[in-house]
Amino acid sequence: MTIVEGPKSGGLVARVQGILLRPAAEWDVIDAEPATTRGLFTGYACILAAIPAVAGLIGRQLFGFGAFGVNYHPPLAGSIISAVIGYLLALLSVFILGFIIDALAPSFDGQKDRTQALKVAVYSSTAGWVAGIFLLFPPLGVIAALCGLYGLYLLYLGLPKLMKAPQAKALGYTIVTILAAIVLYIVVGVVVASVAGMALFGGMAAGGYSVAHNGSVRVNGTNIDIARLQAAAAAAGASAKALESRQANGRAVAAVDPEKLKAFLPEMVAGLPRTELLAQAAGAGGVSGSNAEAVYGKDGARITLTVTDLSAMGAFAGIAGAMGVQATKETAGGYEKVGRVNGRMTTEEWNRDSRSGKYGVLVADRFMVNAEGSGTSIDALKAAVAAVGPDRLEGLAKG
Repeated sequence: MTIVEGPKSGGLVARVQGILLRPAAEWDVIDAEPATTRGLFTGYACILAAIPAVAGLIGRQLFGFGAFGVNYHPPLAGSIISAVIGYLLALLSVFILGFIIDALAPSFDGQKDRTQALKVAVYSSTAGWVAGIFLLFPPLGVIAALCGLYGLYLLYLGLPKLMKAPQAKALGYTIVTILAAIVLYIVVGVVVASVAGMALFGGMAAGGYSVAHNGSVRVNGTNIDIARLQAAAAAAGASAKALESRQANGRAVAAVDPEKLKAFLPEMVAGLPRTELLAQAAGAGGVSGSNAEAVYGKDGARITLTVTDLSAMGAFAGIAGAMGVQATKETAGGYEKVGRVNGRMTTEEWNRDSRSGKYGVLVADRFMVNAEGSGTSIDALKAAVAAVGPDRLEGLAKG
């Protein structure tokens, strides 16, 4: 029985694991299996698209939005409306993207087939939907977004195969489709922001997009280098193959035992003693994650240090390099930064007035180490992250 014949959990989980960990082989299966628009939506898209909607709703209510030491908890009614509208628009966007993929097929010597095009749109969205589980904890939202970029690689693999486009024109077909997806994402963001009364995606809408003559695409002030995108896609493919090999050898892809992660949290960081220590694990769609957290405090200073294993989803976060993920925002009272330090993606946020902020590092495209504190300094937060031992985590990832 195929996944499109009904929302059976076994088939759903198997399809999610297949498209994330064995995409090339799974696209062959998808290409040959029968499907209907109704089946693709009710048996797959409607279920998975609910993950980011529900997780985001819960995360916003529990933790609120944080920036420069200020935390805002949106009204429940507004959050529910935003989640519902976002969910419905996500499904509509997939349907429209499928229509666009089908319409573009003849321009790239492909074969028009509405069902096949919808398969591409639906299944290439899997990574973003499953990664939405990280929205339960808003600080990991950036990781959810980066993991979602793996969908570009899934699109790159599945588009020419299902739409029968020749290899010589597959890249052009993929790039144009990605541009269409970006535009849809911007439109959805603007609509959700308008309905919710928050300019959450306003910056994206204002930034716009353009295609440059040097082989890059510019979106919201960020250059997407097509050559780097191809290289990152190849790297993501290598990660998927490595994960597939592990499963074939009977070693299922699983997050590190959270009790082991606790060992990476020292008894003291930046002169502050540890006062709390906890560990937990979670999973969705057959993809698991684990987390260990410690709280340090003394004389009004407080640091919360976390180590999160993103497991299989984290392995695909490296594709973010192809998107040129780098930004800096300065204000009179503080700053925010996203970039790379020593080859690792970092996020940094600091409020000078309240002496509070965050500092996070993605290690081995798998482990997220994050320090959040108040009554201290950004150097203390960086020292806390360093105390975890990123090099030791890299060794754990290799093992």
